[in-house]
Amino acid sequence: MVEVRRWADSTVRRRSSRDELARNEKRERVVQAAKQVIDESGIDVGTALIAERAGIPRPHVYRNFTSRDDLDDQVARRAAQDLIARVRPHLTRRGTPQQVVEGLVRACATWAEEHPHLYRFLAARGQSRTLHRARMGRSRLLDEIAAAARGYTKSGVASFPEGILVGVMGMVDATVIWWLDQRDESLDVMVGRLAGHVTLVLRDALAGHGIPLDPAVELEPFVAE
Repeated sequence: MVEVRRWADSTVRRRSSRDELARNEKRERVVQAAKQVIDESGIDVGTALIAERAGIPRPHVYRNFTSRDDLDDQVARRAAQDLIARVRPHLTRRGTPQQVVEGLVRACATWAEEHPHLYRFLAARGQSRTLHRARMGRSRLLDEIAAAARGYTKSGVASFPEGILVGVMGMVDATVIWWLDQRDESLDVMVGRLAGHVTLVLRDALAGHGIPLDPAVELEPFVAE
């Protein structure tokens, strides 16, 4: 009798594991479909387009999500991962403060040019909730930039002032989105101008925390490439 019970328990566990795997696969399919249609058509895409791309009936779209907001959070995480992958290599490059900042700004701007709807979507999600919400991709990007900043400046400060980075990111988002909408100057001109503004803000903010940043000195990242 004990053996039968063990067999039954094992069967239930295997079935539960298979069901969980199937749910995760369906959830991921919907997230990827939503990300694709937002990338192609804009942030206001409806459920019907997402369902069509995912290859499922429209009523099934939210079966594995608590709400559309939950689905949008998952899409934002995936998009942020893509953006982080583009930016990350520039967090460990040598150069003057202006050169380092320009590399980061250019990485963001070129990704935004390739994925304007996703960039707007990410910026909108960042404005609609705190950047500390659990596991949101934008917070991870801020964490990585803060870690790089500590490395570049050899700062002993345990936590790089995050308020500075939040403000800078808001300036970058606003400028890049304006440029996407207006196209009133070339990408190179916009990136150079924006990088100059960001560098000045960072230099001033760092000076206020006792961290000098000589504009002519070539910075070497703490983390090796």
